[in-house]
Amino acid sequence: MKILLQRVREAKASVSGSVVGSVGRGYLALVGAAGGDDKPTADWLAEKTLGLRVFEDEDGRMNKSLEDVGGSILLVSQFTLLADCRRGRRPSFAGAAGPELAKSLYEYLGETLARRVPVAYGRFGAHMEVSLVNDGPVTVMLERSPEGGSGQ
Repeated sequence: MKILLQRVREAKASVSGSVVGSVGRGYLALVGAAGGDDKPTADWLAEKTLGLRVFEDEDGRMNKSLEDVGGSILLVSQFTLLADCRRGRRPSFAGAAGPELAKSLYEYLGETLARRVPVAYGRFGAHMEVSLVNDGPVTVMLERSPEGGSGQ
């Protein structure tokens, strides 16, 4: 499972011209699930997302977490994070989870995060327009394989 976190001043996701989710200060979190991913993997990523210290303190140093600054998350599913571009010119998405598993992990991750911070959502499986005001810019990739796997 992968999460691409972008620290934002604001972000929104729209479907067919209608905003489906928006946040102020916090993260735009693009989420991709791989085949074999599980809830413990999502739990680990949620904890890492919430505790990562990439927000500035009073001295301008990245020393505060999302919770410390009262931030929120716009969660957007993005299977293309699992693209394998090692061969040829067309990405392979064979490693991405199927829609049923991906949706359940996306929803589970959102519910887990929402216990501690406000979470807004894109629409799973929809063609979205996502806009953001990047803050920094600060962009961090978090990745974890299911328990017992590599890539931690």
